[in-house]
Amino acid sequence: MSTEPEPTEKTEPGTREAAPEPEPQDTDGEPGAEAEGGTTEAEAEPTGIEAGEGASGESGEGADKAQLSEAEAELAAQRVERERIARRKAERKGPVESGAKLSGKAADLLAAVRAVESGAKPVAAVFGEPEPPRRPAPEAARPRPVSAEAERVGAGAGANSGGGTGAGGVGSPVGPGPEVVEAVRRVLAEGGAPEGLAPQVAAALGEAADDELRADPWQLLRVAGVRPEQADGFARALLGAQCAPDDERRGRAVTVWLLEQAALAGHTALEMPALTAALAQRGVPDTEAAVQSTIAEAEALVFQDALDPTAPEPTEDQEEGAEGAERPVRILVGLERYALAEESLADGLARLINSVPKADGSAEDWERAAASAKGSAAELIRATAAHGLVLHTGGEASVAEPAALLEAARSLGLRAWAATHSPLGLARFEALLGFDPDGTATAHGATGPVVTVAGLLSGAEGPGRDGDGAFDLDVLVVLDAPQLDVETAALLVESLPDGARLVLAGDPAVLWSAGPGRVFADLLAARICPQVASRTPDPGPLGELVSGIGIGELNKVEAPGKEVVIVPVRDAGEAVHRTVQLVADSVPRAIGVPAEETQVITPGHGGAAGTRALNAALKERLNPGPGRFGGFDLGDRVAYSPAPGRTVPGHVVKADADGLHLSCGGRPVVVPKERVEQSVRHGWALTAHQAVGGRWPAVVVVLPGDAAQALTRPWVYTAFGRAARHLSVVQGADQALPRAVAEIPAKPRTTRLPTLLATPTAG
Repeated sequence: MSTEPEPTEKTEPGTREAAPEPEPQDTDGEPGAEAEGGTTEAEAEPTGIEAGEGASGESGEGADKAQLSEAEAELAAQRVERERIARRKAERKGPVESGAKLSGKAADLLAAVRAVESGAKPVAAVFGEPEPPRRPAPEAARPRPVSAEAERVGAGAGANSGGGTGAGGVGSPVGPGPEVVEAVRRVLAEGGAPEGLAPQVAAALGEAADDELRADPWQLLRVAGVRPEQADGFARALLGAQCAPDDERRGRAVTVWLLEQAALAGHTALEMPALTAALAQRGVPDTEAAVQSTIAEAEALVFQDALDPTAPEPTEDQEEGAEGAERPVRILVGLERYALAEESLADGLARLINSVPKADGSAEDWERAAASAKGSAAELIRATAAHGLVLHTGGEASVAEPAALLEAARSLGLRAWAATHSPLGLARFEALLGFDPDGTATAHGATGPVVTVAGLLSGAEGPGRDGDGAFDLDVLVVLDAPQLDVETAALLVESLPDGARLVLAGDPAVLWSAGPGRVFADLLAARICPQVASRTPDPGPLGELVSGIGIGELNKVEAPGKEVVIVPVRDAGEAVHRTVQLVADSVPRAIGVPAEETQVITPGHGGAAGTRALNAALKERLNPGPGRFGGFDLGDRVAYSPAPGRTVPGHVVKADADGLHLSCGGRPVVVPKERVEQSVRHGWALTAHQAVGGRWPAVVVVLPGDAAQALTRPWVYTAFGRAARHLSVVQGADQALPRAVAEIPAKPRTTRLPTLLATPTAG
C-alpha cells in the first residue's frame, strides 16, 4: 500500500515568482501518488530533470534510418492501437445506455458530455435531465506488425512516450525538431522554469509547443514530475496580474494532472466526489466548473455506471422518484486513453469468450493429453480445450501446470506460446519446459516458445503477426497475469485472432500492476470464464510461511535447514550493516548461496535503508570502484528499466562509444550513454515492485522502522515469495509487520472493467 498522502495546502497562482525544479519521477513503475497528489510508495529516483536533461526528442539527419529499441517498438505498437481505437469512435452506431436517470450536478455533467459529443460546447442552456450515454466498446483494432529492426534491444531504451516513435513505425522522427525545442526553451526561461524541460515539453505539446505554453502556462503540468504549485509559479511569471486562482485553464490542467496521478496510483478513473475533493485541496475554487470545462474540451470523459449492472432498467411508464424507477449509479471521470483501453479490453475478451476455439486436435486427443497430466494440470488442459479464455491461479509451484498445458497444446500441433513479465520469469519457465539456460533449444532441438510480454507486443520476440496484424498463434499463456495493466492487456487481447485460446495465469495475492487497472483481479471477480485454482502447494518452510501470509497470518514456521532466518535490528544503520554482512558472508557461508545469487528487497528507494543506501553499501563491499561509466563499473549488478513499469535485473559487461553494455537475463542489452542516468540503477537491492516476476535462491528482505507505513499484505507476500531456498528478514519494523499481514490488504483501485464485463452490450 502506498503511504498515506501528505497534507496538501491550497495553492493560489502567484505565490511564487518562478517555478522551482520539478519533483523527479520514479521510472520503476511503482504505484505513484494518490489522487490527491500524495507521496509515492517509494521515494522517487532522479531521472535527469534536475540536471536539465530531458528525454531526447530531437530528430537528426539520419532519423529515417533509426532503429527501434524494444521500448520504442512497444510504444509504437501501443500508439497504433490507440489511434485505431480512436478512429472507431466516429464509426460507432450509437450510445449504449448504462444506468438510469439522474438529476442535479450529475445530470449537468452528463449533459455536458452529450453536448461535447454532438459538437456543441456545453453551457447553462443545455443542462437538463438527459438520458446519459456510455461510450460503447470500440471495434476491435489490432496494431500492425512491427519491423524486425525492433530486435535491437536497448538502443534508445526508455524513450519518452510523448516523443517516441510515431505510428509510422521505423524511420519516424522521435520528437519535435531542435527549432521547436529551442523556442520552448525561451518560453521556459521567460517564466523562470528549468530550461532542461524543453525537450519534454516539446514532446508533450507538439510542433506549436511554444505558442501553446505561452497561451496556457499550466500546460507545463503535462511534463512528468511538475506539480501544480510549480506550474502556478511559472504561470504567474508569464501572465502577471492576469493569473488568478479561478482561471479556467488552471482548473482544466489540474483536473487532468489529478487524473494522471490517479493512474499512477493504479486507478483508471476517479469517482466524482474524490475528484472534486482533490481539486479543492489544490486550490481550485469552483471544482464542478473545472470538471465541466475539462469534459467540454474533451480532455477527460465522464461515465455513469450502474452499481448493479444486472438490475433491470426502469420502464418508461414508471414515475420519476417511484420505487424501482432508478438504479443506483456512480459517476466516474477518467482519461480517454484508459477508458478506451478498458472498453477495448472488455470487447476483446467478449470476442474470445464467444468465439469457437480453433479445432486443432480432436476431443479425444485433448482428453488423452489431460489424462497424462497430473492434478490441476489436467483440469487446466480440459478447460483450455473447450474455452477461449481461462484463468489459472496458484503460487510459485503451480507454474508447472501452465507448462504442462503448453507442452500438451504443442504436441497436438497448435502454435502455442507463453509470455512472462520479465526475462527472469522467462528463464525459469523455459527450465520447466526442459530448455537450455539460454533458451535456444530443448533436448529435441526445438526453438523455445517463451517470450516476454514486452517482446511479444513489440515484435522483437515470438511468432510475429499475420497479414491482419494478429499474433500468428493458436494458444497464448500469459504468466504473471496480475502485472497486466489495462493498456497492455487490451493490446494483447485485441492482437489475438478469432478462435485463439488465451490463458491468464498468476498468483492473485502478489502486488498488482505498475500501470493503471487490476485486470486479473477484475476478471476473477467477474467470473465470466472458467477458473482453475491450482492444488499444488508451495513446498517447505518457505511455502508454508508465504501461504500463511496470503490468508493474513504471519506464522512461525519450523526451519531446520535455516530456510527462514529473522535478524532483529534497532535502527536503519544497523539494518544496512547486517544486510551487507548477510549477503557478503553469512548466506554464502551458512547456506551455500553466493552473493551474486542473493537479492536484497526493501520497501523504497529513499531513506537510510532504501535501495540507494543499500546499493551504495553493497557495491563498496562486493564490487568497489570509482563508477567510471556513468556511475557504474564492470561487474556491477544493475536494475535496467527499458520503459516505465518494467525493471530487468542484470550486470554491467562493458562500456564503449555505443553505451553501457549489460547482460539481462542472459540477453545482451546496450543502453546509450545519454539514457544511462534515467534507465539504469544499481541492483543489489530492489523494491518488491521491481522484483515481481523474478525469483532468487536467497533473498534478504530489509524492513527498517521507517518502512512501517509502506507495508501491506501483498507487499510482504511478494517480497517473501521471491526466495526459493533461503529467506533472511532484517526486521526493524517491529509489530508493523504482523499488523500489515493481518490487517492491511491491497489498496483499492477504481476501475470500470467489472461493469463493462457485466454489461451485455460490452460483448
